Amino acid sequence: MPFYLKRGQLPNKRHIQFRDDNDNLFSEELISRHGFSHIYSNVYHLSPPTAIKKVGDVLPIKLEPWNHEHRHHHIRTHNIKSKGNAISSRIHLFYNSDIIISKASASTSMEKLYRNGHYDECIFVHKGEGILKTNFGSLHLSFGDYAIIPRGVIWQLEIEQSMELLIIESKGSIQTPKKYRNDLGQLLEHSPYSERDIKTPELVKPVVNESIEVQVRLEKGLQSYEYQNHPFDIIGWDGYYFPWVFNVNDFMPITGKIHQPPPVHQVFETNGAVICNFVPRLFDYHKQAIPAPYAHSNVDSDEILYYVSGDFMSRKGVEEGSITFHPSGLPHGPQPGKTEESIGAKEANEIAVMIDTFRPLQMTTYCSEIDDSDYPLSWLDSE
Repeated sequence: MPFYLKRGQLPNKRHIQFRDDNDNLFSEELISRHGFSHIYSNVYHLSPPTAIKKVGDVLPIKLEPWNHEHRHHHIRTHNIKSKGNAISSRIHLFYNSDIIISKASASTSMEKLYRNGHYDECIFVHKGEGILKTNFGSLHLSFGDYAIIPRGVIWQLEIEQSMELLIIESKGSIQTPKKYRNDLGQLLEHSPYSERDIKTPELVKPVVNESIEVQVRLEKGLQSYEYQNHPFDIIGWDGYYFPWVFNVNDFMPITGKIHQPPPVHQVFETNGAVICNFVPRLFDYHKQAIPAPYAHSNVDSDEILYYVSGDFMSRKGVEEGSITFHPSGLPHGPQPGKTEESIGAKEANEIAVMIDTFRPLQMTTYCSEIDDSDYPLSWLDSE
C-alpha cells in the first residue's frame, strides 16, 4: 500500500539492537517486494521466524479445464456445494496465467495459518462477518469489504457469521489504480475514494510459546510446515507492506451527463487485469440520455461480472451470486427491453464486481455443473 504505517514497539533505527526489559534481543524480519527495490515492512518478533520443526506433505491443486464452446456464460454460484473454511471451501472457477477466480462458502474458522507464496489475494465479502487475523494485526470483515492480502502475509480467518466470498488471486500486486495516484502514491482529488476510506490492521497481543502449522500456497499446491514459534509473536512493525481493507460502499461513483464507460468504475488494478465495482449511483442527466449501457465488444479482454445485490438494470434472469462471463470476440449489452426500460430512470440500485482480464480466461470443469446453457440465447427478442 503506498503509504507508511507503524504499529507497536519500534527501535529508533532499522537494523540495530532492540531488546526487551530482560535484555533479550528481538528478532527483526524484513518483508519486501522485488528483492530490495520496492515497498517493504520491518517486523519485530519475540522469537526467530525461521525455526521450522517439520516440513509436511504437498497437497496438489489442479485446475481442470472445461473444453467449452466460445460463448457467453451465466454461472449460478448459489448452486455451488462447498463447505469448510476460507481455504478448504474454495471452488476454482476461472483462471489464466495471471489470475485465478474462485468462490468460497466459509462456515468454519481456520485452525491452521495460511500464507500465499505465489499470489496476491483480493477477497470480496458478499455475505457474513469474520475477523481476519494476520501477522500485521487484525481486521474485521463484513458485507462489501475487499480484503487486500499481499503475498507472504500470514493469515487466518475466524468466522463470526458464515461468509460467502469471491476470491481473486493475482500473480501481480493488487494496487490502487495508477490513474488515481500522484507521483508519490497519494490518491488524487478526483479519485473515487481516498486513504481515509482504507482500514488498516491493528496489532494485537503477541502469541508466545506456541508452535503451529502453516499452509503455504505454491504454484502447484499447498505445502505444510510446522513453525516452532507462532508467526503472530510480533511486538511492532513499520513500513508500506501490509494487508488492508476497502468497502464497496465507500466508493464514490463518477457520473456524467451521458453514459460513462466502465473504466470510471475501476477500484483496483493488477498485472493482467483490472477490478471494477458498480455501486448505487445517479443516472445520466442529458435530456435524451439512455442510462442502460450500449452494446460492447471486448476486443482485448474477457469480462467477469459478479452480481452482489440490488436490481441489475441491464440484465434478465441474474440473481445474487450470479457470474456472467463475456469472452473477447463477442458483443454483449443490455438484454431485450432493458434499454427502453431504462429511459427516464433516475438512479441505479445495484452492487456488482467486475474483473476484466487481458489474457483469455479458461473455465474449470466445475463451471459445467452450474452453467446456464440458455444464456447465450437470452438476447433474442422474445417477440
